[in-house]
Amino acid sequence: MNAPNSGGEIIKSSQCVKMSILLFLSVAFFYLGMHLSDGYQQLIFFSDNITDSRSRSVSLSSNFKKSFDISLINDSSSDNSVPNSFNNSSIENLPVTLVPPTPPAAPPPPPPLPTLERFGIVDENGTMTDDFEVGIYDRDVVESWGNASEAEDGDSTGPRVRVRRFPLCPESLRDFIPCMDNVEAIMKLKSTMKGERFERHCPEVGRELNCLVPAPKRYKTPIPWPRSRDEVWYSNVPHTRLVEDKGGQNWIRRDKDKFKFPGGGTQFIHGADQYLDQISQMIPNIAFGRHTRVALDVGCGVASFGAYLLSRNVITLSIAPKDVHENQIQFALERGVPAMVAAFATRRLPYPSQAFDLIHCSRCRVNWTRDDGILLLEVNRMMRAGGYFAWAAQPVYKHEESLEEQWKEMVNYTTRLCWELVKKEGYIAIWQKPLNNSCYLSRDAGTQPPICDPDDDQDKVWYVNLKSCIARLPDNEFGANVTPWPARLQTPPERLQSIHIDAYISRKELFKAESKYWNEIIESYVRALHWKKFRLRNVMDMRAGFGGFAAALISQKLACWVLNVVPVSGPNTLPVIYDRGLIGVMHDWCEPFDTYPRTYDLLHAAGLFSVERKRCNVSSIMLEMDRMLRPGGRVYIRDSLSVIDELYAIARAMGWHASVRDTSEGPHASYKILTCDKHLLH
Repeated sequence: MNAPNSGGEIIKSSQCVKMSILLFLSVAFFYLGMHLSDGYQQLIFFSDNITDSRSRSVSLSSNFKKSFDISLINDSSSDNSVPNSFNNSSIENLPVTLVPPTPPAAPPPPPPLPTLERFGIVDENGTMTDDFEVGIYDRDVVESWGNASEAEDGDSTGPRVRVRRFPLCPESLRDFIPCMDNVEAIMKLKSTMKGERFERHCPEVGRELNCLVPAPKRYKTPIPWPRSRDEVWYSNVPHTRLVEDKGGQNWIRRDKDKFKFPGGGTQFIHGADQYLDQISQMIPNIAFGRHTRVALDVGCGVASFGAYLLSRNVITLSIAPKDVHENQIQFALERGVPAMVAAFATRRLPYPSQAFDLIHCSRCRVNWTRDDGILLLEVNRMMRAGGYFAWAAQPVYKHEESLEEQWKEMVNYTTRLCWELVKKEGYIAIWQKPLNNSCYLSRDAGTQPPICDPDDDQDKVWYVNLKSCIARLPDNEFGANVTPWPARLQTPPERLQSIHIDAYISRKELFKAESKYWNEIIESYVRALHWKKFRLRNVMDMRAGFGGFAAALISQKLACWVLNVVPVSGPNTLPVIYDRGLIGVMHDWCEPFDTYPRTYDLLHAAGLFSVERKRCNVSSIMLEMDRMLRPGGRVYIRDSLSVIDELYAIARAMGWHASVRDTSEGPHASYKILTCDKHLLH
């Protein structure tokens, strides 16, 4: 009977052991937990119900001295109350480290003071500046496209400008040149014997063009250069008069949907290249692309002479009147060759004195000997000292009595002008202008024509009548000895000293600074705005200064040419532009420009509208820009904020895709850039 008693004792003893182990583990875990918690940081919470700071109890959290990423905590969830789940038993008189309270956040800065408009040319430091606002908004409202809605522009915080959409002009105006096609004014002329009808006769104030000139039906994106030198789309210039009249002279022919240009002319039917080679052999010193850089082609036809000189680093301005062959300038510009409508008649041409290294006339239909050679005097004014006049015409080589008489008259007049006949070969005669006034002063007393008075400004050309006197060359020989190309592009010319601007000593520094400025700007355009991917060929700088914009485009090797326009509202810097080896023209932007519609790929205007808005309606200038701009062409305008706001609205009203960009000075600069793309409207 001992077995049962021994089993119960075994059970009792095993239970005792288990309880002993459990008790031991409990004590061990208790002490283990206490020692392990000593190394952890704890949070401190103050009891809310204690007001006496001396008897305030402190509760320690197991999270005391831990670090947390508070970026994940929403600021709105912060609260001064403590969750009950974090309260432990009170512990008094413990040596704890208190975390100092976070200092209150700094108050927000006061709002910026409103920008003050400046109405002076001296800033707060007494420094001269042109950064000031003058004038008011142009409030004129233009017509709308039918009943289309208004173009509303400007953001909610800036000035707002409302301009109704401009209507499309009638189809009959697709080739309209306002100052050349003013039939009403031409009909009122007292005489047209001297070519007066081919000069400028602009519409009266209030009768300007107020619509968008349409493109021809089936207009296409122009063929890019250099292919455009040899062919253009028929649909872009759908006129066949020249094909009919000049087809046998190798000027132009039609081939299905294109016009083709074989490169010939009336006096060089075998091609312009062969003709240029002949001139180079006749006068080796003419040195195309080095000594001779800028040329004028009078009565240019379709401008093949200038087109082929481009490959020899000579830039030629081709001019012709809008006569029976009225579209010759339009063909030239469609080809991508520099050209504009102009005529030798009764006024000076809008080019400065000593502008062209070579002036060329090949059967140009100009009667040079009329009115005692007054037209040759205008050629003499524009031709650089030491420059050349090339004449290819029937009197040079034919021996008919009437033509021989014309040749004698030409020799007589050029001799009185002190021109030297340096070469006569085949049907070309070439004269050279003297380098100084010594020949003029040594002529017999009373020899006609006389030398012009010293105070006669030979560079004053806007609506100035022709004068029957010989343009006096500067006694200091400014303009006579220009640096050979291409160094002349970046060399400050001597005629900088003759420009009527305030600076005198620092003019060369101004010239270099402008060049550096535009080099940096164009470099940024090429890099950021991908200008080399654009189809840029015909470019106009509407306020050219010293020509730094055009020079920068050449430095960036962009396949384009630039017509530098010098407004009459500013200093006449045209002589400097030509001395650099560039081309340009004087113009008043309150009147239309003498070119056909759709003839430029890029129009650039820096600071133009801030000046011209004081003189004329900026809407008229913008409409003129639209007339000149090809569909798909671009506009870049740099101007003050208030001007850009107004122009942005007008651009939208004309159907342009417009956007405003910051300049390199940043978003808070006083100037902005308006960039626009013109779409094809029908």
